Amino acid sequence: MALSSFDIDAPRWDQSTFMGRLKHFFNVTDFRTVLLSDSRLDEAKALVESCRAGSIPPGTTEEQLHYAKKLYDSAFHPDTGDRMNLIGRMSFQVPGGMAITGFMLQFYRTVPAVVFWQWVNQSFNALVNYTNRNAASPITPKQIGVAYVTATSTALATAVGLNLYTKKAPPLVARWVPFAAVAAANCKAAVKGITQVVISRITMAAPGMIIMPIIMQRLEKFKFMQRITYLHAPIQVMMVGVFLVFMVPAACSLFPQRCSMSVSKLEPELRDVIVSKYGDSIQQVYFNKGL
Repeated sequence: MALSSFDIDAPRWDQSTFMGRLKHFFNVTDFRTVLLSDSRLDEAKALVESCRAGSIPPGTTEEQLHYAKKLYDSAFHPDTGDRMNLIGRMSFQVPGGMAITGFMLQFYRTVPAVVFWQWVNQSFNALVNYTNRNAASPITPKQIGVAYVTATSTALATAVGLNLYTKKAPPLVARWVPFAAVAAANCKAAVKGITQVVISRITMAAPGMIIMPIIMQRLEKFKFMQRITYLHAPIQVMMVGVFLVFMVPAACSLFPQRCSMSVSKLEPELRDVIVSKYGDSIQQVYFNKGL
């Protein structure tokens, strides 16, 4: 294929299938991209924009174009084209998520520890949500604040309540309290958010936060683990990281990122604007659901 006709925005893999989306998200959530400098990312953006304009630099290979698009998709917002903050990128979900989740699973026994790590987790989630939002739909600081306070208070209330309730429960049940709090906060957010995004986020967290307590419960029975209690937190962080390497792209792949909706199902104000401008010629609209 001649590079002069290369469509850099055409999906490299079939986005209508789960496997196609999985390959795509394995590509763009590659945590190694967070180590690249802003100047390197800007170079990739410049190459992508040159390709879009039909002006590909001489000597550029197709593989270089694919890699530039990978960096662009991993670091720049699909709606605005602006470089996203590092912590909020989906490519930071593995290093950021493994640290926070690992510490939530390790420090679950006392109320202060539960409160602190749930607050850290919800703050991280709020930043990720804002960074990966549908930028075509304006969101006010008040809406951001309400969503943050709602999710955080729900997570804290669930975590603290269950932490106290499970004092006399089997140890494994207490270890699952962090996941229950995370799931509750996400479900509460679904009232004003997008259900598909909530399902993806819970799916992303579930394997590590459900299976890891079982693994640690069994490992801690061995004498060698009882001698290295100071390493329990780092061990959980690393093991959660293994889960997230696979679960981040898998969870993002559950649903297409580009969604469609009938004009008749839109909010009345938005529907009226479209009808007044285009009449009945527009029956379907398409949007980025966010991640």
